[in-house]
Amino acid sequence: MTGFKRIALVANIQLPEIVDSLKRLASFLEQAGCDVLLESHTAKLMDDDLLPTFRCTDLSLELDLVIVVGGDGSMLSSGRSMVDHDVPLLGVNRGRLGFLTDILPDEMEEEVGRVLSGDYIISNRFLLEASLYRDGQKISSGIALNDVVLHPGKSVRMMEFDLYIDNQFVYSQRSDGLIVSTPTGSTAYALSGGGPIMHPNLDAIVLVPMNPHTLSSRPLAVGGNSEIEIRVASRDELDPMVTCDGQNDLQPEPGDVIRIHKKSQPLKLIHPVEHNFYETCRTKLGWGSRQDSSNRNR
Repeated sequence: MTGFKRIALVANIQLPEIVDSLKRLASFLEQAGCDVLLESHTAKLMDDDLLPTFRCTDLSLELDLVIVVGGDGSMLSSGRSMVDHDVPLLGVNRGRLGFLTDILPDEMEEEVGRVLSGDYIISNRFLLEASLYRDGQKISSGIALNDVVLHPGKSVRMMEFDLYIDNQFVYSQRSDGLIVSTPTGSTAYALSGGGPIMHPNLDAIVLVPMNPHTLSSRPLAVGGNSEIEIRVASRDELDPMVTCDGQNDLQPEPGDVIRIHKKSQPLKLIHPVEHNFYETCRTKLGWGSRQDSSNRNR
């Protein structure tokens, strides 16, 4: 048995099948001798008043493992909430794509049991921290595991902004916005925008323009420790938004400055020992398999 004694369960999707998976998982963990805690909203979802509950904002928690039951959105939300706890996360996939949640419901007890016995690998993922400045004063901030996106809000008009990296001017751009993505987020919105797929181990940030007015504007990869600054044009008549992981919004105004950099505390994700990033890409993105290639060569 590993040191995973106090285990928290978290779920953000209100579906009947999620409740069934949560109850199965809680029962399995208790039988394995673990102390099981429920995130407060998860306890309401399960209608369970017997197991102890907690709030993610309570940094005094002493947890050994957090198991997230849901989809990638649930993992993103939990990752942002739990990163400062310095506790590893394990995902059970009850969503659609499942890039971050590896374990299938039918294999839940077997795979979680393997993790409890020490048969797993850990992947460190960095997050981005975005801060909004107005007249030199920081007025709001957010963190993102996938991406920070500047977009024109409800308008369909192009917006204007200036981009600086490490205090060096890069360009002025008219476009539908900019995606600033981690390697984890490179298979999400950034990929839809034409950005590259980055291996999760890379220490890099990719900036993907959204429908730029200049056709020569292309995605740009920079070092993971780069300081990114976006200055919203003062003459902009739009109501732009800055969105973190598509879930949390910051509301800049013309003339505001958005500063983005790597968060110092990484997030630890636990995967089954046979986890393979390229196999995940083949499965989730529909890449050709070895068998497909051999059939074409006949």
